[in-house]
Amino acid sequence: MFKKILIANRGEIACRIARTCRRLGVEVAGVHSTADAEALHVKAIGESYAIGGAAASDSYLRIDAVINAAKAAGAEAIHPGFGFLAENATFARAVEAAGLVFIGPTPDVIERLGDKASAKREAQAADVPTVPGSQTPSEDATTVAGIVRELGLPAMLKAAAGGGGKGMRAIARLEDLDGEIEAAMREAKNSFGHAGLIVEKLIEHGRHIEVQIAGDGRGNVIHLFERECSLQRRHQKLIEEAPAANLSAVLREQMVADAVRLGQRLNYRGVGTVEFIVSGDSYYFLEVNPRLQVEHPVTEMVTGIDIVEMMLRIAAGEGLPVAQGDITCDGHAVEARICAEDPANNFLPSTGNVVYVDFPAGGVRVETGIESGSTVTPYYDSMLAKLIARSGTRNEALDLLARAIDETSIFGVTTNQVFLKSLIDLPATRDATFHTRLIDEQINQLAGKTARLDIDALAIGAYFWMTQQRPAVTGNPWQSRDTTGWLMATGGSGLSPIPILHLEADGASAEIRFAPWQADGTMIVGINDDQRSVRLTPAGNDRFIAVVGARRDQVRIRQMDQTVFVHDGRGVHTLTAIPYLSYISATAETSGDLRAPMTGMILKVNVAIGDRIKAGDVAAILESMKMELRICSETDGIVAEVNCRAGETVERNAVIVVVKPD
Repeated sequence: MFKKILIANRGEIACRIARTCRRLGVEVAGVHSTADAEALHVKAIGESYAIGGAAASDSYLRIDAVINAAKAAGAEAIHPGFGFLAENATFARAVEAAGLVFIGPTPDVIERLGDKASAKREAQAADVPTVPGSQTPSEDATTVAGIVRELGLPAMLKAAAGGGGKGMRAIARLEDLDGEIEAAMREAKNSFGHAGLIVEKLIEHGRHIEVQIAGDGRGNVIHLFERECSLQRRHQKLIEEAPAANLSAVLREQMVADAVRLGQRLNYRGVGTVEFIVSGDSYYFLEVNPRLQVEHPVTEMVTGIDIVEMMLRIAAGEGLPVAQGDITCDGHAVEARICAEDPANNFLPSTGNVVYVDFPAGGVRVETGIESGSTVTPYYDSMLAKLIARSGTRNEALDLLARAIDETSIFGVTTNQVFLKSLIDLPATRDATFHTRLIDEQINQLAGKTARLDIDALAIGAYFWMTQQRPAVTGNPWQSRDTTGWLMATGGSGLSPIPILHLEADGASAEIRFAPWQADGTMIVGINDDQRSVRLTPAGNDRFIAVVGARRDQVRIRQMDQTVFVHDGRGVHTLTAIPYLSYISATAETSGDLRAPMTGMILKVNVAIGDRIKAGDVAAILESMKMELRICSETDGIVAEVNCRAGETVERNAVIVVVKPD
């Protein structure tokens, strides 16, 4: 076994790899960008080396900097984790040329599998069924369009060098074809350095099932059963499980046998995942991910095998630590990915300071790269944490996972937790009749945005705000100008006759009035025309027992400046609290300013000064957190200013285009 390795990654996967290394007595060192100098993985690993700027291209993708860090640390090997350089054959060769061990497949195998077209040819040579379509990638848009027309709709564009859903576009209408080809090529070029696309027939309602394999590089290959990854959006997985539900024993045996046979053909070394699309009783090869997968914990939970340990032992020359006959699948495990994004706003990535984090203390496995005080930047993937639940049955595991999501509090950035809970509760999820298009088809039900006020949450937040303003008040708290700016007197209902607080939440707002505290700590809170009786009793660690009317609930509450975070049984509510006098004194301005919704890089500018633009037209395209965001005009008018150009990084809320409304 190695004495010391370098972990060439960040976030939760760097923390997870380090944990196994420490259990095995292997010393670890890490790397970090300027944006990650105070990140959790740097603290968890301890010894870490700065390798460049915030952008991945200036740090985590710098082969020379990573290898220099490994040498400085005295490491014998490098574990790439997933993403970044994990599937880069040039990096694997450079590691070996430096006299170090690459903890993963050989550079030759990575090269053969890293291109989807090449991987497809390998599968065909191993007699594994493949999806009809092209085998040679093309960077010529006209050629790609011709292949789509010849193959017929629906079709799927795929970045040949890609993974993780990047550079993939489903084509259902020919009128969308040219724009989707341009977008897929641009995304492929930005993500992988190669714009080449292949075209495949789209299997619209298939299931995404993958087989975990491991090989010793000497011809011995085993499988660790399969995982179900059909619950995904934008071709990125959200909930994964092992084993796959409602999969016939015959189909399972055929798929794992094909995966092992392909691994044997490649003389596979390390761990990898062979991915399939299943349609009815048929299945087709998709790709091989020659690395550790994000969803590997569900396999670990049902097999009892530490896959990272297996990678280390294979790379150290110890061979496969287990035989096929020794591997069993016990129980059921489900994983949910918590991401910093807003499902109600087209999954817009969310960045900023994580004010507070609290994960379940037990019962589930938590993999995370954040803590209270962490900063979520626009430079990397939006995943914040993974929750993994295991139980004897699938339904029990789903119930356990749903409770764990409820018990997870993340304040300061918007997350997809409520969306994940809704996804778990879908009948199609519960009875495992889902498919890869399920989320797209039910997105309005799952992520519908409303401006409806949650009266109970506002009442709780308002009560808490008042306790922070006047924590030691006795008697009538309104007989002071300190809180409101006015000397107050109560009306006939006991509520202050004019609002004291303005609260904003989820695009809606409310004016808040208060009545004096009663002897038992209860207070009547007026929310616009509604009223609620509220009492909060501290329960430790930012937890309170909230009694709102007849309802009793355990909540978490924290305030940061003007923001009050309330986490109740319906999710996290982010409330902006402004004293009413300050609010009514502010002036609202209406303009045609088009602002960057978050920090990112401008990919394309579609307008120039003097152009006529209509409401809904795309003025510019911004890339942030590996996503393309289209910035559209909200009004008809004339472009008066253009304050950005392609390739430029802009800050959140920066005015990039000004439209003079008609």
